Formats: sequence, C-alpha cells, structure tokens
Amino acid sequence: MAIDLTHECMPKLRKPTEDGIRRFLARQAVADFSYRELQCTRDTAPAGWYCDRYRGHLGNGTDTFARARKAVVAWSMFRLGWVEAHPAASAITPGANVAVLVRACGAWWLNGARIVYVHDSPSDDRQFGFAYGTLQDHAECGEERFWVVRDHDDQVWFELTAMSNPAKWFVRAALPLVRRLQRCFAADAQRAMQRAVGGA
Repeated sequence: MAIDLTHECMPKLRKPTEDGIRRFLARQAVADFSYRELQCTRDTAPAGWYCDRYRGHLGNGTDTFARARKAVVAWSMFRLGWVEAHPAASAITPGANVAVLVRACGAWWLNGARIVYVHDSPSDDRQFGFAYGTLQDHAECGEERFWVVRDHDDQVWFELTAMSNPAKWFVRAALPLVRRLQRCFAADAQRAMQRAVGGA
C-alpha cells in the first residue's frame, strides 16, 4: 500500500500559520467522521480499541463547579503549549469543528475533530461537558470526552475519557510513543484545569 506523505495530518517541521489552520478548518466542514461508533464515550470502547479514563479533583462546591464549567467552555484543558485547540474560542455545540494542533519530537501536526454531543442543561449544576470525534484528517480514530462533575459529597472532578485506535501509518509505527503522549496529555490537561479553576 502506498504511503501518502502529503496528508494534512502528516507531521511537519514548521508550525502551521494561522491562515493555514483556517484553511484546514474550512476543509473539515465537508469531512466525514473516521469511525462509525459515534457517542461510544457514553458506553464501552469498541472491541480492540484503547480505552483511557482519567479523573482528577478540582475542589468542592457550586462556585468551583461554575469555574470548572467556564474552563471547559474556554478549552482550558488544551492550553498546554504543546497542544492547542483552534479556534481557541470554538463554540461547544454539536457539529462544531475544531483543529487540534500537537507538537512532539520536534514536529507539528494538525488533527480534525467535530463535537459529537454536549451535556449542557441550565438546571443541571452537577454535570457539564462534551465529546468530540475524529475526522478523516486526524492521526487517530475515535472519540474523546471532557466532563466536569459535582458529586453528592459536593466534590468537583474533571473527567477525561478517550477511546481510540491508530488511524495513520506513522501512528501505528510509533504506537508506544503515541500512547505515552496520550497519557501526558491527560496529565497536563488535568493540571491545566486545576490552574484554570484554582483548585487542588
């Protein structure tokens, strides 16, 4: 099978320009999801997929939950330096597209994703979040969910659930490194949420 070295999500040595990211996002408007199991993060991972679940404490009380909700809306979990979400103020609505820019091992690559579902009820001060799924221009295949929860003990938690499989040859070739990067993202996203909320 021929290797496509021109694919949009191939690693590049130079960081994409803002204009380049806008063009990439414009192309995602007609892109299809790269998997059929939409909303799988509500349930169990498809057979053979990696399933990662992380949970970190943010604090307690309704004020902490409100700050956590605001941090998710602002995509604070992506303000990591080596991972960015574009546009930075992307609306948290089903169908909204986002470009996830990643830098690792001296290379940059863009990944297309689309919000699959959102939990946002004005009457619910205990849960808020959303999940996005990968598009064809994504190095991986699957879905990721970002959730904040206030439990019955009034403790507030940030939960990250990821269900994935390699989609591109270069991900399969470097799978141990990719899995390590996935774990690093989860840990860094948790710390970013804690900074944004001012919690534990």
